[in-house]
Amino acid sequence: MSLLKEISEFLQQGRAKNVKELVQKALDDGMEPKTILNEGLLHGMGIVGVKFKNNEVYVPEVLIAARAMNAGMEILKPILTETGVEAIGKVVIGTVKGDLHDIGKNLVKMMMEGSGLEVIDLGIDVSPEKFIEAANEHEAQIIACSALLTTTMLEMKNVVEAAKEAGIRDRVTVMVGGAPVTDSFCKSIGADIYSPDAATAAEEAARVCKSA
Repeated sequence: MSLLKEISEFLQQGRAKNVKELVQKALDDGMEPKTILNEGLLHGMGIVGVKFKNNEVYVPEVLIAARAMNAGMEILKPILTETGVEAIGKVVIGTVKGDLHDIGKNLVKMMMEGSGLEVIDLGIDVSPEKFIEAANEHEAQIIACSALLTTTMLEMKNVVEAAKEAGIRDRVTVMVGGAPVTDSFCKSIGADIYSPDAATAAEEAARVCKSA
């Protein structure tokens, strides 16, 4: 079995120690960091994403796989930075103002990172101004808003309005998601993309950044 396939399979199994060792071995063998990232780590995380979407694996397995990916990235990241390999795009993510739930948001973040995106996580209870500030500071292509409460969903509309007021609405894609959120709600507030689950959110975000 090739090293890259082993990295992918160990990642899917959540075996962080093995992933770390094999990433180091691949580098020692002279393999390109970008190849290790794309064909080893991201390949494995992509398979986990598909399985999650199809209900073949669940949140705990995704979290364990993401931890294994992060273990490999610890070694790769400094080298990727040195060699100038950039993420395919940048996403600012957060749970909207007044909402303190973050499990769904964290899952989306992991899936997005597993798709090769750089994710700036603002955490919970994030005001519209903070979203806009971070999108400007990091020159992000996407703002991703999460909400679990029906009472905080309307904050997503405030984020869309704040992006308009800041003059960045035409260059930033606003994504929304969370248990009470629907596609019709997304359209009604003027947001761009609604995603029903973390894997779809990552796919959509990658598509937006690649076509930008």
